Amino acid sequence: MPDLKEQRDSTSSEEGVQSPAELGDADESPHARKSLLAKLDAHLLPMPCILYLLSFLDRSNVANARIEGLVTDVKMTGNQYLTGLTLYFIGYVLFEIPCNIILKKTTPKFWLPTLTIIWGIVATLTGVVQNLAGFFTARFFLGVTESGLFPGVVWYLSMWYRRRERQYRISLFFSAASLAGAFGGVLAWGIAHMKGVGGQNGWRWIFIIEGLATVVIAATAYLFITNWPHTARWLSDDEKSMVHTRLKRDSDATNDERFTWSNVLSTFSDPKCWLYCMAFHTTSLPLYTLSLFLPSIITDLGYKAAEAQLLTVPPYALATILTVITAMVSERHNLRAPYIICSSCVGIIGYIILLANRDLKHHPGVSYVGTFFAAAGIYPATGLSLSWPAANVSGQTKRAVSNAMQISVGNLGAVLGTQLYRTNTAPHYVLGHSFAMAYLAANIVVVSTLWVMLKRVNRKRDELEATAERKSVADWTASDFKGDVDIRWRFTY
Repeated sequence: MPDLKEQRDSTSSEEGVQSPAELGDADESPHARKSLLAKLDAHLLPMPCILYLLSFLDRSNVANARIEGLVTDVKMTGNQYLTGLTLYFIGYVLFEIPCNIILKKTTPKFWLPTLTIIWGIVATLTGVVQNLAGFFTARFFLGVTESGLFPGVVWYLSMWYRRRERQYRISLFFSAASLAGAFGGVLAWGIAHMKGVGGQNGWRWIFIIEGLATVVIAATAYLFITNWPHTARWLSDDEKSMVHTRLKRDSDATNDERFTWSNVLSTFSDPKCWLYCMAFHTTSLPLYTLSLFLPSIITDLGYKAAEAQLLTVPPYALATILTVITAMVSERHNLRAPYIICSSCVGIIGYIILLANRDLKHHPGVSYVGTFFAAAGIYPATGLSLSWPAANVSGQTKRAVSNAMQISVGNLGAVLGTQLYRTNTAPHYVLGHSFAMAYLAANIVVVSTLWVMLKRVNRKRDELEATAERKSVADWTASDFKGDVDIRWRFTY
């Protein structure tokens, strides 16, 4: 932990609460720090980003398959397609926390690629389902097997990077979701032309080819994922020591923390953890409704299926760029809340445009512009919300459970969202768009509340430290540190 005086001084920054990570900067040259971070990024980020791109591709390609004949071939009626989407998120929500507990008990090198191979098999088998029961079963187990990746990678990165450095990396990792949307549209357009190959409709090949690609790529992931800094063969002894020192001064990442159920339960009793959950919950509904229904929304503007597949690409491309840029600026100023709020406002503008256009036949371009604003606001806000607990929750087990809990509670919004874009509400989708807009407005309220709460806690701890016996860095030990309830811990907001 950092020296108390230095930490108090850092929290008084006008730019926001400064991470204790900065306190170790004086002991390392800018060149050495940049060189180390570049090396960590090159070895740690590519494979998790690829796996998450595959994850989002395999969960959202059902939207592309829908307009290529899935509903007709599986003989769906009414809102049965929506039920299939809901089942995915039920499986996802139920198994996220158990998956992160298993990760804590095993290793990232084993667990993350193994999960990916299993869901790749499930995704492939979705392409051969013959009836509604098969589709429902495949969607549920796809949710179960995909549930452990995102919270697992967020926790994994927190064991390598300092608190302030995590936000950009997690947002970059999350940007693979919007990239998958853009990539998926092009892929679906191309694969759909395989209609008739092997006597199968094009939508089946979308699932089969993308699922098999996931299995093959995941099999190579065992070679590229490294468990912990001290086991990294690509780090020199000096670099390992530097990683250990900078993490020790910043967080609990170097502690040899044993798994206990009391640490698990402490997550559920912390109101801040529940607010992190709600910050994602209020973006997950618009996030997943957009990704799962955008092809249908564009098709209902009067475009053909093939055109709609390609027209989904530009909004997602814009979202990817803005997610990365917003994360970089947010990290530079060490602020999250203001950027989440501004992004949510952009998303709200998008839904206002979608709801205001009542003449889709003559002005389809107006609604299409609205999808750009929606995507441009939703994805940056979601990425920043998801990176928050990785920087603020201390205690390795508590952080692992908090990350999983945030995704679980958050995805309950997606469970609701999958039932909103009903066929009888097309083409205006007033119900779905209204809910998405209201959720983004609620996100502004939640994030503002969390902003005020974290700032107040930091100020109170400053006052408590002023009257407490001062300890230097050399005086404290891991057993002395109490996690994020310790008065020496400062939250980022």
